[in-house]
Amino acid sequence: MGRFWSLLFLLVPVLGVAVFVFAVVPGGVFDNHWLPEDISQHGKVIDDLFMFILYLTGVIFIVTGALMFWFCWKYDAEKNPEPVKFTHGSHTLEIVWSILPAAVLLFIAVFQMDAWADNKMVYPTKEDGSKKPPLALVTGRQFEWRIQYAGPDEVIGTEDDLHVVNDLHLPVNDEVVLRVQSADVLHSFFLPNVRIKHDLVPGMQQHVWFQTKKTGLYDIVCAELCGWGHYKMRGRLIVESEEDFEAWYANAVQEQTRTSHNVESDN
Repeated sequence: MGRFWSLLFLLVPVLGVAVFVFAVVPGGVFDNHWLPEDISQHGKVIDDLFMFILYLTGVIFIVTGALMFWFCWKYDAEKNPEPVKFTHGSHTLEIVWSILPAAVLLFIAVFQMDAWADNKMVYPTKEDGSKKPPLALVTGRQFEWRIQYAGPDEVIGTEDDLHVVNDLHLPVNDEVVLRVQSADVLHSFFLPNVRIKHDLVPGMQQHVWFQTKKTGLYDIVCAELCGWGHYKMRGRLIVESEEDFEAWYANAVQEQTRTSHNVESDN
């Protein structure tokens, strides 16, 4: 039975590679179970980086799995009655297998620098060179997304702001800046279709920016376990034309004003 377990162990890398192949082949068994549709201008850079790291680590995974299978097969106890011989190890071997992973990680760190700089460090600017103000403030709290749009003054936190919950409306083809924060615990603002994921730390205000290229309805999810209701902390990203966005915004402001007047009348 010893070599049976070796063959069973071999199934791990074999099935792992098979699932990957079926996932990326169009029309395969796992079609549409891979990366979600990319609707952002920068998404291809992120996807290419992801696939590069996946292929690199995949090769290491296959080689490691094959070597472990070979050792299990060759040195099976039933086929090798000789007692085990112990060794104190090899300093040269230890240095080699410490340097190789370090070199791989260093290479990945250097390889991804352009992707990181373009998407996380080059803050969007206006035509006059000034920083582009945030369109809205997105606040994660247990267990919803509170969204506060800047009013005509383009300043968040003034009386003309628009307040909504869980529905983030954005104009397509516009480079959008969002200010993000947490109101209570750790959250992670994740837009899978825009390839944006930003951890929200209580007490910190941060910014994310991106540009969409397709209209539609997409998900906003929390990618950080934030409590018992984490599973239902889901919002909607509505990407629409500039005209539709302006119409929605005007309608939402009118509805908010009407509701405020009703509350004041009741008081």
